[in-house]
Amino acid sequence: GKVVLGAVLLLAAVRNWRSRPVAGEEPEMPKWMAGIDELTPPKALGLGLLLAGVNPKNLILTVGAATSVAQLGLPTTDAAVSLVVFVVLASVTIAVPVVYYLIGGAGAAATLDRLKDWLGFHNAAVMAVLLLVFGVDLIAKGLPAI
Repeated sequence: GKVVLGAVLLLAAVRNWRSRPVAGEEPEMPKWMAGIDELTPPKALGLGLLLAGVNPKNLILTVGAATSVAQLGLPTTDAAVSLVVFVVLASVTIAVPVVYYLIGGAGAAATLDRLKDWLGFHNAAVMAVLLLVFGVDLIAKGLPAI
């Protein structure tokens, strides 16, 4: 199971790496990111739920985490605590920029805009590295111990 999920992530990493823009080429902004500045709060919530729930990469990582917790044979309370920790850690990448934006004012908005532009340009490379790391981790955890 985990080896197969890891292999799928490695294939996705190769695909993302090959889709990087060449020097001087304007990268294509991911469709979900192109109009993000104009979203109303309800539409932003809907987009967040859609991206989190339907995204194959997220599903693979969630299944991998759930499989790891299930294999530990934890009591229900410990498994529930593990789920809460997983959700909190998965939410940090969204919560921190939102809180920074809310308390940081115009300086935070400018910094987040620069970061968005950088991520837009390097999106394929960032995703390739993340998928590679998660894929190798899942494969290593799925291989039998020697």
